[in-house]
Amino acid sequence: MTTPGQTPPTVTGKVMRILEAFAPGDVRLTLTEICRRADLPLATGHRLIAELVAGGFLERLPDASYRVGTRLWQIGIQAARPRELRELALPYMLDLYAETRENIQLAVLHGDRAMYLERLRGPKSVPVLTRVAAELPLHATAVGKVLLAFSPPELTERVIAQGLTKHAPNTITDPERLRADLAEVRRTGLAYTVEEMSIGTCSVAAPVYGPGEELVAALSVVAWRHSADVKRFGPAVRSAARALSKDLAAKETDGR
Repeated sequence: MTTPGQTPPTVTGKVMRILEAFAPGDVRLTLTEICRRADLPLATGHRLIAELVAGGFLERLPDASYRVGTRLWQIGIQAARPRELRELALPYMLDLYAETRENIQLAVLHGDRAMYLERLRGPKSVPVLTRVAAELPLHATAVGKVLLAFSPPELTERVIAQGLTKHAPNTITDPERLRADLAEVRRTGLAYTVEEMSIGTCSVAAPVYGPGEELVAALSVVAWRHSADVKRFGPAVRSAARALSKDLAAKETDGR
């Protein structure tokens, strides 16, 4: 809703609000949930959502909830940079999965959170919270720690200022401890978590660099805490991340 003196949103703005309601990663939302997140009256939301459903941008399910439609997915998947990174990373992720048989994840920095571009898992892999395009906090995930450690210090301070929310028994919530942990990540080139995002899991991640050594992404393995020695996966994750970094640099050099 607009406040006095505030310019009312345009129709385009309202549509963007509706689509952004799905950004947190929720697969299904009711009309009421969409309108609440989009800050729109139910009547307005219902009318615009009906048009989006007719165009294939949203899909109405039998239980009257909504999810992102195929047409929106077709457009979104054409985003050049994420698509190219994902396509280059997949062979290395497949090799890493073949070696570990655990969850393999590729994430990039999106604002102050880690956004997952790709995930591979097998029938015996640990269930994880991530989905493609979903976002998780930086301080509680191995990929997030990598993205924090190799980004400008201002990002770490901003994340700390927002509050280090506890997600699992071992989530780091003390700013000084997080800073020390990130310093160790920079020293070793690897980030580890043990029950910091979810109970029963552990993970290890390494940085992926682009041309000019700028940080591009983080690659990780996620496994059961009690059945895997996550430190054993460190060298394989580092090797895969370095190989992907070289491929990214070569692509830039030869203009592929």
